[in-house]
Amino acid sequence: MSTVDEKTPVDFWFDPLCPWAWMTSRWVLEVEKVRDIKVRWHLMSLAVLNEPRLDELPEEYQEMMRTKAWGPVRVVIAAQQEHGAEVLGDLYTALGTRIHNRGEGPTKEAVAGALEEAGLPASLLDHWDKTPYEAELRASHKEGIDLVGQDVGTPVIAVPGADGNQIAFFGPVVTPAPKGDEAAKLWDGTLLVASVPGFYEIKRTRTQGPIFD
Repeated sequence: MSTVDEKTPVDFWFDPLCPWAWMTSRWVLEVEKVRDIKVRWHLMSLAVLNEPRLDELPEEYQEMMRTKAWGPVRVVIAAQQEHGAEVLGDLYTALGTRIHNRGEGPTKEAVAGALEEAGLPASLLDHWDKTPYEAELRASHKEGIDLVGQDVGTPVIAVPGADGNQIAFFGPVVTPAPKGDEAAKLWDGTLLVASVPGFYEIKRTRTQGPIFD
C-alpha cells in the first residue's frame, strides 16, 4: 500500500463556476481510488481569464463574468489564505454539489451553505464583493494558466513527467464522470497523449451537457 508521500501529486486548477471543471474534478477523485495519485487543489478564475477579451464575448457570458464569476472565487481564495490550501478539496465539493448538482447556481446563499458544510466561518462571505487577496487569486490563476496558455479555460491539470518536467493540459472534458476502471483508462490515456512532445489537441463537438450524478 502506497503512503500519501509516495503518491504522485496531481495539481488541479478549478473555478467553482464551471460545470465542466466540476465533472473533471469528480473523475479525478475517482482516479484517486484506482491509481496512486493525490490531488492538490488550486484556484483559477474565469473572470480573470476573460478580462482582456470581455467585450468580445456573447452578452450573456459577459454578464456572467461581471456579476456571477467574482464572488465565489474571492471567497475561496480567502478560505485558502486564512485556513490553508487543505480546505479547498472539501470546500470545492460542497460548492460544486450546491452550484451544479442541486442547481442552486453560484449564489451567495449557495456559497454560504458550502462554507458551513466545509466547517469554515461564515465571515468569509465578507470577501464576496472585494477581497484583500486579489493578488493571491491572480497569482494562483497565473500559475495554472501559464502551464497551458491563454487559449483554454478550467480545469488545468499538471502531473510530474518521467523526466521531472510537468505534463500539463486543459480538461479532459467528459460527461458523465467515469468511475472505476473507466476512470483509470481515461487517466492512463490522457497522460499517454499529453506526454507526447508537440501534442496539442484532440477535440469533437459536444452533443450533450454535463450529467451530474
